[in-house]
Amino acid sequence: MERRKFISNNIAFGALAPAAYASMGSNEPGKTKEVFIEKVTEGQPHKGKVLAVIQPHCDDVPIFAAGTVAKLIYEGYTGYLIRTTNDEAAGAGATYGERIVNNEKDNAAVAKALGLEKSYDLNYSNHRMDELNIQEIKGRLIFLFRLLKVDTLICYDPWGTYEENPDHYITARAVEAARWMAGMNTDYPEQLEVVEPHNVQEMYYFARGPQLVNRVVDISRFIDRKVQSNVVCKTQGPGGDHGAQLRKKLATEGKKLAILGDNDQTANFNYIKAFVLDHDRKNGEKYGLEWAECFHYIGPTPSKLDAYIEQNATLL
Repeated sequence: MERRKFISNNIAFGALAPAAYASMGSNEPGKTKEVFIEKVTEGQPHKGKVLAVIQPHCDDVPIFAAGTVAKLIYEGYTGYLIRTTNDEAAGAGATYGERIVNNEKDNAAVAKALGLEKSYDLNYSNHRMDELNIQEIKGRLIFLFRLLKVDTLICYDPWGTYEENPDHYITARAVEAARWMAGMNTDYPEQLEVVEPHNVQEMYYFARGPQLVNRVVDISRFIDRKVQSNVVCKTQGPGGDHGAQLRKKLATEGKKLAILGDNDQTANFNYIKAFVLDHDRKNGEKYGLEWAECFHYIGPTPSKLDAYIEQNATLL
């Protein structure tokens, strides 16, 4: 059985979140007064910086953050994809081993669609990450953050509320702890024989449900890239071949939808853009944009001491 079921009359939020809080709305800013609108910058201002994109399952980032990933890569980042589970429970009509292999192929295809350099699969059991010792997960992530010299990361929000999937909240908590510890020379010192401590500077955290939103990223120029990252998730999720399947089903009933076109490729692409990613269109409308993704963003804290020195220091 697929991990997510597509519900056509409420794909914007309810189909991707528990019914208990679907009525609360998706990613409502709520308690935050200041929301920064991040738009694309030309000239590759981030050239030389490294982005880590972390997801428990191969369809998480495609649904919630792929537009921002594509934008940051366009702006010069070198990116890597880290998947924490093996997605063994996702994919109908296949054996256990086939499901793992199929999802691994899909995950690699997501990385390619978004312009990421490489994908890492940590291969923890699907939907069972809450039974693991989080120290081991943290240790592996710390090593990767140090090895890759990660400057910025994208992942589920460790403070997002009403998250029911243990893979999501355990991954998020492990990532937050690991990025904090990666810059210290007292944590996992045995790693320092081959890697150096490294501080992660920026975090873009997304959530399936309510969260503090202080940054909205304009993904309008990258929506088609995001659509494609969902098209290649064939084994699970609301994307993949659902458009083609709907077109064929309607044909057997003597019906058709113009939006689905006349071939499978067009059907899949347009179905995902019109229905699966409708939440991005609605997020955009809130902020005067065409398409947008919402995040709890944490960046470098300006030094009050440096600011004070700049304003008050005099020459001897």
